[in-house]
Amino acid sequence: MCALPVRPERRRVWRPGREVDLEATWGPLRRGAGDPTWRRRGHWLFRGISTSTGCATLAVSVRTSPGEVLAQAWGEPEVVDRLLHRLPAMLGEGDDPSGFRVRHPALRRVHLARPGWRVPRTGLVMESLIPAIVEQKVTGAEAFAGQRRLVRRFGAPAPGPGAAMGLYVPPTPAQVARIASWEWLRMGISPQRSDTVMRVVRMADRLEELALLDAERASRRLRAVPGVGLWTVAETAQRALGHADAVSFGDYHVAKNIGYALTGEPRDDAGLAELLAPYAPHRYRVQRLVELGRFSPERRGPRMSVPSHLPTR
Repeated sequence: MCALPVRPERRRVWRPGREVDLEATWGPLRRGAGDPTWRRRGHWLFRGISTSTGCATLAVSVRTSPGEVLAQAWGEPEVVDRLLHRLPAMLGEGDDPSGFRVRHPALRRVHLARPGWRVPRTGLVMESLIPAIVEQKVTGAEAFAGQRRLVRRFGAPAPGPGAAMGLYVPPTPAQVARIASWEWLRMGISPQRSDTVMRVVRMADRLEELALLDAERASRRLRAVPGVGLWTVAETAQRALGHADAVSFGDYHVAKNIGYALTGEPRDDAGLAELLAPYAPHRYRVQRLVELGRFSPERRGPRMSVPSHLPTR
């Protein structure tokens, strides 16, 4: 659990010398509209963050006029100091889009409209990996609901002002490792996914060290973990490792929407790979621009129902 009473907050002012689009850059870190680790209050964005060494509330605000990013944090001093030190990387300071050439007019409009967007490198591998596993091979509604239940049931109120606004931090890997098998079923998370989560939390310290490697090497090592496939690695690498070429292959909606945006017709993974080949090593940038531009074909037919994973008689 997070240590209370709360220690004094710490602050940082970062002057990046460029525009910072906080919502576009950190948008993928939010797990659905009801994400309990995410709150907006005025010009401030609050995030509840947990690591193997403790938890923190991180609040960030961008002041475009003087070109400053303001950050405040509460919680375990070691965690707070690390987050504030990482803030520029978390907001894409190490991301280099200079070689990215936008060929499609519709994407070019989105690209020009979001000059402050960058691929983030949070360095928090488990923070991205566990939700990605929970989201494997299920509908978006089921994925977000499972992660929301996991945080509310086994996480904790965030330090500092976070608790008063209903902000939560996710459970630490050690806490996740103690969750009983039937609790996963009650959260609507299937045994295949919960088994993979339990496998990675037992390797949490080694997996967090992947943030010290370059994105390509770290991604290859992640794929060596049983149950962690190409889609899960990409979803983690886009957030934690700053991997600008990590496409979410294996995601029906990603292939369909990118195909629709670039050609007017949905594509499968093979067609997506062909479409994106000219954009390497910036293929994820295309995926994110399609998301930011909200390109998608018109829905037809009813939505899939959310299944239960509880045993039936």
